[in-house]
Order: sequence, then C-alpha cells, then structure tokens
Amino acid sequence: MPGAQAEGGALMTITVRFAPSPTGLLHVGNARTALLNYLFARRLGGKFLLRIDDTDAARSTKAFEDAIYRDLSWLGIQHDLTDRQFGRIKLYSTAFYRLQAAGRVYPCYETEEELDRQRALLKARRKPPIYERGALKLTDEQRAKHESDGRKPHWRFKLSCQKTGWTDMVRGPVEIDTATMSDPVLVREDGAFLYTLPSVADDIDFAITHVVRGEDHVTNTAAQIEIFQALDAKVPAFAHFPLLVGAGGEALSKRLGSLSLEQLREEGMEPMAVASYLAKIGTSDPVEPRLSLDELAKEFAFEKIGRAPAHFDPEELAALNAKTLHQLPYATVAARVNIPEALWEAIKPNLTRLSDAAGLALMVTGPVTPVIEDAGLTATAAALLPPEPWDENTWPAWTKAVGAQTGAKGRGLFHPLRLALTGRGDGPELKKLLPLIGRAKALARLEGKTA
Repeated sequence: MPGAQAEGGALMTITVRFAPSPTGLLHVGNARTALLNYLFARRLGGKFLLRIDDTDAARSTKAFEDAIYRDLSWLGIQHDLTDRQFGRIKLYSTAFYRLQAAGRVYPCYETEEELDRQRALLKARRKPPIYERGALKLTDEQRAKHESDGRKPHWRFKLSCQKTGWTDMVRGPVEIDTATMSDPVLVREDGAFLYTLPSVADDIDFAITHVVRGEDHVTNTAAQIEIFQALDAKVPAFAHFPLLVGAGGEALSKRLGSLSLEQLREEGMEPMAVASYLAKIGTSDPVEPRLSLDELAKEFAFEKIGRAPAHFDPEELAALNAKTLHQLPYATVAARVNIPEALWEAIKPNLTRLSDAAGLALMVTGPVTPVIEDAGLTATAAALLPPEPWDENTWPAWTKAVGAQTGAKGRGLFHPLRLALTGRGDGPELKKLLPLIGRAKALARLEGKTA
C-alpha cells in the first residue's frame, strides 16, 4: 500500500516522527515508540523522521545524540529525514508570535514557590491543582511592578476550556475537557521553549500526518490539538499505545535506565529479537521471532494493539533471543562468528547468545581435552571407528555397532562417547558434530589425547 487515503479520496504520503532527547541512553520504551512509528510508515510506504529534541542545552550532549543514531541503526531503523530542534528556534518564535497576536498566549509572573503554594491550597480545599489564570487578572500597573522588580514572565497558552476530541487509532474515540487542565507553559522565564510548542511547530513544518506515541501523552494531545488549530494548521492523526510495565505489572519508569538498548546489545541480545519482542508484546499476535523489519511491518496494525499495558520480561526476551538465533541463516552471521557454515548449522540450535558460538565451535576445532568415563567402552569405540567419508548417518551406525559389542545402551553408551569426543556432557547433536570433528581427531580423543 503506497499511502493512506486522505479526505476527498486523494492519497497522502504518510510521515511520522520520532523525537528523542539526547539527555540519556535510549531505553526499551523509547525504542518501542521508534519501532512502532517505523513499522507503520514502512507498511504504508511512508517516511520516518528522526528529530533530535535538543532544546534543553544544559542536559543534551553530543555523546547521547551519537548513541541515538547508533542504537537505531543497530535495531535496523533507518530515517528518511533528520533534524535537530536547536537550530529551529526561529520557527518556534514565529509560531509563538502568531499565537501572541491571536491572543492565545499570556505572560505569567508567579514564581515556582508561589505556584507550589497555590497547588497546595487547592489540594487542601479538595480541588484539582489547576492553574487558575491569576495572571490574566493582573492590571497593567501590577505587570509593570513585576517587571520593575526584575521578574521575567513565563508564557502560557490559553486553552479553550471546551471539550477537545479525536478518534485515536489505538484507543478509539477520545474526548478531553481542557477546562480540567492547566494552561500549558510554552516559554520559560529564561526565554527557552518547552516541549509543547516546538513539537507542534515541527509537526506542521515537516507535514507530519500521524503522531504515534505512548498513552502518557493523551492529555497533552488535547492541548496540542488546540495549538494546531490556533495556528490554522491541519491536525495530524494520533495513536497512543499503552506503556511498558514489568513482568509483574510494576511501572518501568524508574527501572528503564537499566534497560537501555546499549545494555541489551552488550548482553548479547540480537537486534531482531529485541525488535520482534517490542513489536509483538501487548498485541494480539504471538510473540515469535521475525528475521527482518519488513516482516514485522507487513504484520503491523494498530488494531492489534491492546488497551492493557505491555509486559516487558527480560527472561521472555532472552528466550526469544535464543529462538531468533536458531533461525538465523549463515549469511547473516558469517562475518560475526568466523566459522564454516556446516559448523554454524550444527551448533546454532544450542545457542542462547551469539557469543556462545565460539565455545561450542571448540568442540570441533579443538583443542579438546577428553574426559574418559569408561575406558573399556571408548577403547572398543576407537577400534570400531569406520573409515571416512562421514556424514550424519555415521554416528547412529557407529554407536549401534559399539552398543552391540559392549552391551551398553542409552546414557551408558552415549554419555561416555560425548565426554570423550567433546570434553563436555552436553552440546549439539553428535550426528552433526562427528563428521566435522573428523576421524583423526575423534580417534585421538577416544584414546584420551588432547586434540
């Protein structure tokens, strides 16, 4: 599907955005937001904008910005457009002046301490702690007095105090009464723009058609819709998905710092395991591995996202990581494992992390120090080793002959041979390993020699 149907029947280009702040590492919650945006755009042939929200100069760093690009690239998410908010202040100022000319913003002189006292008094009177627009009641003389006292105003957007609604692509019909909200602060006392106005101005400038984000932004969306309308701009469609929680249902907000993509990468998680997990948890689809983002995109639909929080379980992700490795074709890992294809196919069913491959490969490449559990059995087995060439039929035929001559069977037959041939009591199927070990090494190990 090349695009989505717009009003009047014309096709429009789907454009979505992911706007992380470079003030920390991307965590699984960030990654899920980026991924759902990307999959939606990919399925409809749309565009994915990466917008670095770096207006907080005090906390934003180049290192964290570089990490965002690195993490998204690792996950396989490619952006069609990119920009940084820091260089777009003129655009935000223009939007602000338009709102000011329309009478939709107003200066406020309360200090943070005064606002805290106001909220405390409202709570004490069992009223919602909503800003009561005291600044609108100031006279010109009172405003001049604040200015002469050195107070710098912060600027709020004047909400309509009416009901604002939209049809959410995840939640269905949503209606927020903006009379229940405080007028949002758009500009701080120091002249810095807060999140709300730059986000709207950028969405207008980049012609964002769909805003896909967590449900913690639902109330914020009502205010932003009013700003879109005040700027005479087309309001994008919205999709608000439930947030991630821990396996036991606890909020992840305080723990997300320990669930960064960087940490998952260092722990050996495969990018497609992480992508598959984040795309499927909290949906009606089973949580199963996919080997490409294109596969995930084809299966993506907002209708599949449930209303309940999505449970993030590190153990479930680790299990999915193993399943992903078991499906990976050799071509996708050849440069990372540096072993022959036949050896990869033999050991991959036993992998939980790709880093396990080096240790398992040693069972073939050696050196292996054999463990001789039953000297008589291994001596007989050595004497009965068939000539090469070997294939997967060699192991069953050979062990059948050894069992017939020694009377050993089951674990009493197979375990001593595994210990002698690999030095380990478990591992990949020996019918696959034996032809790769070869007769010379196998004979040496059966005789108790390191090979």
